[in-house]
Amino acid sequence: MVQKAKILLVDDRPENLLALEAILSALDQTLVRASSGEEALKALLTDDFAVILLDVQMPGMDGFETAAHIKRRERTRDIPIIFLTAINHGPHHTFRGYAAGAVDYISKPFDPWVLRAKVSVFVELYMKNCQLREQASLLRLQLEGTGRPDPETKEPAGLLAELSARLAAVEEQAEALSKQLDDSADAAAVATAAHLERKLTGLRRALDALEPGAGNGASPLPSQS
Repeated sequence: MVQKAKILLVDDRPENLLALEAILSALDQTLVRASSGEEALKALLTDDFAVILLDVQMPGMDGFETAAHIKRRERTRDIPIIFLTAINHGPHHTFRGYAAGAVDYISKPFDPWVLRAKVSVFVELYMKNCQLREQASLLRLQLEGTGRPDPETKEPAGLLAELSARLAAVEEQAEALSKQLDDSADAAAVATAAHLERKLTGLRRALDALEPGAGNGASPLPSQS
């Protein structure tokens, strides 16, 4: 069973949260509500999220301050943030949003289809990264448990073949996603996809190095950052 991605919705107004849930329900992911910046930071302590939709104007800790806290934490600093605001103070206000670490800045009222499309891109990138981490974990267990395959017995060959097939499926999906992003997606989404492809390349090299006859010693595993 494929685990659903979590999307964090942060807004102090219940009717806005309800509207976001209605728009994003078609993505069939797990939607988590937070009615304040403090509540959002608490949710981020225990759960992993694919993307955060963050209202700018909130009492107490506003969206900019909340984003600053998110970006300071090592666990959460790479989560994409999409700012939502009911007001538009011009380029300076928008620049402040990007400076706070947002990947996008959308003024209300917004086009529901556009918002859903933007969120779906980051959900798909998140799922591909999860698949990549799973393959890396299986490879690490292989290295720690049996080391390189023995050219005579070839005992780990079955597992290597399974890992290679799984990785090939992720590579194919990542390539298709990158082609979709080339012409129309946000720069942040394109950069994230490129980072994913680099990690896939590193994992493929490490896996190839385990094949019999690939040389002496196992290649190090790719970084999970």
